[in-house]
Amino acid sequence: MRAMRLDLARTPLVSVETPSLTLEPHQLRIAVSACAVCRTDLHVVDGELPDPKLPIVPGHEIVGRVIELGSTVAQFKIGDRVGVPWLGWVCGECAFCTSGEENLCPYARFTGYQIDGGFATETVADARFVFALPANYSDEAAAPLMCAGLIGWRCLKATGHAKRLGLYGFGAAAHIVVQVARSRGQEVYAFVRPGDEKAAAFALRMGAGWAGNSDAPAPHPLDAAIIFAPAGELVPAALRATRPGGTVVCGGIHMSDIPSFPYDILWGERVVRSIANLTRQDAEEFLAFAGETHIETSTTRYPLGEANAALDDLRAGRFSGAAVLIP
Repeated sequence: MRAMRLDLARTPLVSVETPSLTLEPHQLRIAVSACAVCRTDLHVVDGELPDPKLPIVPGHEIVGRVIELGSTVAQFKIGDRVGVPWLGWVCGECAFCTSGEENLCPYARFTGYQIDGGFATETVADARFVFALPANYSDEAAAPLMCAGLIGWRCLKATGHAKRLGLYGFGAAAHIVVQVARSRGQEVYAFVRPGDEKAAAFALRMGAGWAGNSDAPAPHPLDAAIIFAPAGELVPAALRATRPGGTVVCGGIHMSDIPSFPYDILWGERVVRSIANLTRQDAEEFLAFAGETHIETSTTRYPLGEANAALDDLRAGRFSGAAVLIP
C-alpha cells in the first residue's frame, strides 16, 4: 500500500510504500477511493492534539470499497461501497458505552489519530464502525459527509429547536449544516472572518440568509449558534448574539483559549456546551437523511501525493468547502 504518513508532529507528511496492514477477524480491508481532509487532521499534524500514535496515517473521512473481509464479519460483502468516520473503536463496556454515550468512552480510539486512516490507497477498519453510503453521491462528494457532515449533524441536534441559527466559521461542516438547517425551515446567519468576502459569498450561495463579519452583531437575536472555527474569542461574541435561553455549541475538537467575559452575557439561562466526537447512531441518522435530502458538497480535489499541499491550503483558507484526496 501507498500512504502519506506523519512520522513526527509539526513536520510534513512523507510518502511511503509499506506492506498492507494486518487484517483482524472483526475488520474490513478497504480500497480507498476518496478521503476528505478535516481540520482535525490539521490539529494532529500541527501537534495540537495530544498523544497521537506515531507514525500515523491521517484521514478519517474515508470512502472506499471492501476488498477483504475478516473472518467474523457478516454484514458486508466484497465490493460494497462504505464510509469510515472519526470514531473507530470503543470498549463497549464502560458507563458511557452502556448509556448511549459511546462518543465519551475513555478508551475510544480514533481513525487517523490512534488508528491508521485514509491518506492511503487502502486501510482497515473495525466493521462495527463502517457504514453503507447513500447511492446519490459520488465518492468525492460523499467523503465530507463522514466528518464534516456527521459532526455538523451532532452539533445541530444540540441546538434543539432553534429557529434562528448562527454559524461561526464557514468551512466544510458549516456548508453542510446550512443546507440541513434550511431544509428544516430554519433561518441561518453566517459569521465569517472580518473582510473575508469570498467566505461570505460562499455562505450565501450555500443557503445562508445573511453573511457578515464574526465581530459584527447579528441582524436578529439568535436562538442558537454553532462555532466551527477553532477560535476561543468567538464564544463571547456568540453569547452576545444569542437570546436569553439560547445555546452556543462549540463544535471543534480543539479551540484556542476562551477569553474572560462578563457574566451578564451568559446570564439569562444561556448555555455553552461542546460536542465531542460522534456515535454510530449519529452516523445512521445523518446518512439516512443525506440519502433522502441531497446535500451539495463543495470539494477541491488533490492527488494523494499532494496531501501536504491540501493541509497547507486548509490552514491558509485557500478553498471553500472541503479538500478531498484521491489516491
